[in-house]
Amino acid sequence: MPSSLPIADSALLDREQLLQQARERAGLSDFGDLWFIEPMDRYIEASNREGRLTPAGVASMTEVVVKGLVSRLRMVEDIKRHPEILDEKVEVAGIILGLPRTGSTIFQRLLASAPGMTGLRWYEAQNVAPFPGEERGNPVERRAYAQAMIDGWLQLSPELASIHPLDPDAPDEEILVLGQMFVSTMIEGMNFVPSFARWLNGYDQSLGHEDLKTILQYLQWQDPSRRGAKWILKSPSNLPYVEVAAKAFPNALLIMTHRDPVETVPSYISMQAALYKLSATVSDRDVSGFWFPRLAEWMRMFEAARERIGEDRFIDISYKDVGKDPMNQAQRVLSRIGIPVDDRLEAALTEFLAGNKREQRPMHDYSLERFGLDEEEIKQAFAAYRQRYIV
Repeated sequence: MPSSLPIADSALLDREQLLQQARERAGLSDFGDLWFIEPMDRYIEASNREGRLTPAGVASMTEVVVKGLVSRLRMVEDIKRHPEILDEKVEVAGIILGLPRTGSTIFQRLLASAPGMTGLRWYEAQNVAPFPGEERGNPVERRAYAQAMIDGWLQLSPELASIHPLDPDAPDEEILVLGQMFVSTMIEGMNFVPSFARWLNGYDQSLGHEDLKTILQYLQWQDPSRRGAKWILKSPSNLPYVEVAAKAFPNALLIMTHRDPVETVPSYISMQAALYKLSATVSDRDVSGFWFPRLAEWMRMFEAARERIGEDRFIDISYKDVGKDPMNQAQRVLSRIGIPVDDRLEAALTEFLAGNKREQRPMHDYSLERFGLDEEEIKQAFAAYRQRYIV
């Protein structure tokens, strides 16, 4: 489980130690294509220099890296033994993007609940490869690992229960998988590494998405009931790096969720403060000082990319409209990606909505004042976005 991993150095992360721990845990040595070493080295350098990790944080980050490397070793071995994995036909029909805290999580889960749809489950994102001895289609130990992670997070940072619904079996973000290859915004979201974020802006992340395609084939092979289903992906990385996802999955509808940045910015910064608390010592003002301009930068990058991609790939979904009429908004998207709008679909969506109401979780308490934010500055930073989609 996450808390049990010994590390050789309580102060620093070390690439060779991490690779060796993964080899020893997996009993394997072939990582496949080693393209990930460059971003891994960049991450380690930034984390050691500016991450402000606590001893527990070093252990936690070590486990995140090692488990990802172990999954890679096991997947490479499984593909050698079962080359038919690469014959799986995976259809990514939709990719949700937008600023964080725009209702994208619940919207992804709503879409994934429809007949003929599927998504990357949280426990799978933590360990994409089956554990040794795991019965195919019955990942008991991986689910237990994921639940132990959630329990540990909530013990250290109870406010996460009100911020993001954590459920081992629920669809979640491919950012978690790409982050284990050191090419997603998960890195900067779990560890305070501003220099890595700047570097990532200029790095070609396409190899990560090529591996993601293989991982989706691998997950579908593990659960044959998914064959023929349409996948719905979702990740904050899809906002600043939308062209990478759009190119990797050229037939996917790009679903942009919208909410006023006056609300999303302090909400997300509050979430980041809660996440950093799991592993580091970072003040609220430092969190805000990094994330407010970073989110504005994401939007500028996206706005330029959307123009290059073309409007025909996009559909826009309002947070307020989802709140008022989630069924209609879901059906707008599902009809675009070829899911029949019929009684069976309506029944499935109704059942999901009944069990996933916002009031079933604690309220998320956040404020501009806590993080030294100014409403007018946020409006100015997102003026073009707000003018087009919000006001």
